[in-house]
Amino acid sequence: MAGFAKSSLLLFCSVFALAAMQPARGDITVGVIVSATGGAASQGIPEKKLIEMLPATLGGEPSRYVILDDATDPALAARNARKLTSEEHVDVLIAASNTPSAVVIAGIAQESKTPHVSMAPVVPTEVQFPWVFVVPQPTGLMVDAILEDMKKNGVKNVGYIGYSDSWGDLVYKHLTTRADEYGIKVLNNERFARTDSSAVAQILKSMALKPDAMLIGATGTPATLPHLTLVDRGYKGKIYHTHGVVNNDFLRVGGKGVEGALAPIGPVVVHKDLDDSNPIKKLSADFIAQYSSSYGGGPVNAFATWAYDAYLLVDKAAGVALKSAKPGTEEFRLALRDALERDTAGLVGLNGIYDIDASNHNGLDERARVMVEVQDSQWRLLK
Repeated sequence: MAGFAKSSLLLFCSVFALAAMQPARGDITVGVIVSATGGAASQGIPEKKLIEMLPATLGGEPSRYVILDDATDPALAARNARKLTSEEHVDVLIAASNTPSAVVIAGIAQESKTPHVSMAPVVPTEVQFPWVFVVPQPTGLMVDAILEDMKKNGVKNVGYIGYSDSWGDLVYKHLTTRADEYGIKVLNNERFARTDSSAVAQILKSMALKPDAMLIGATGTPATLPHLTLVDRGYKGKIYHTHGVVNNDFLRVGGKGVEGALAPIGPVVVHKDLDDSNPIKKLSADFIAQYSSSYGGGPVNAFATWAYDAYLLVDKAAGVALKSAKPGTEEFRLALRDALERDTAGLVGLNGIYDIDASNHNGLDERARVMVEVQDSQWRLLK
């Protein structure tokens, strides 16, 4: 009897030791990088708030979010991304609030073989592409909406002022590539830094060319600088922005000076004007009710909606990836990447219908954009 007890004890210890060696099914870990401070704070703060209100599950399994602030500094964004991938061993990155940060994170995602769902428009290199998925509308899709509206309003030439970084480059590239098709001439290429306190010299140069309209390739509150300078200097033409300005802080900082500002944006911002049959309308109404219950009412913040769409994509993909691999492993990261590419087509987001496939890691089309105008300090559907 004593021998039986001893052998049973040895068997139990062996089974326990073997079980301890097996990787447990842990939480899905999401690394989040936002610009909670710095020039892109008006973008990063609502994204951070959104992430903090998400359910603690992905694909039906427990999840946790590790949120880091890049202070609108691409160098810090890179350090954060390396920390998240090498120390936290995250299963997926949701990052970042601005394009320069997203650019450097895309490289680290590729190196570490970690899926990267970007909340900022970014064009990954060919080698980065398999690991990078982009939630916001492609810049070209939105610039086309701007050019269509310009043509409708008889604009023959346009002046350009944008950030002196990759976002300014991206907008300018699409503008110059597509303008000829709409019969519009691009007159110049002025730039300013996100931290500049004056853009008078650039605006005076632009106005001297007598443009029919101006396009400002900037985001968030810094975009008010060239806009207000144009107004102060008496410019009477239409002033267009990209989808990177549609938030409440832009309206607050710009005040009456940004009345009449025009921009393309996802339909969630004006969801009440959508047809009842549009699936984005119900999702948007539900989201806004949930967001408002946590943070109060007010204009819909586009940056929070991109963060939410990133969550929807990862949530759906996680449910598929969990069938073949365990979180915290290289196999799960690959399975999650594959699921984002193969199993999210047709997902209804706040900004459009995501038809992602192996050749298109964004998948949005014309259904993902409307033109809006600032009217009485609100973003309203342009009619």
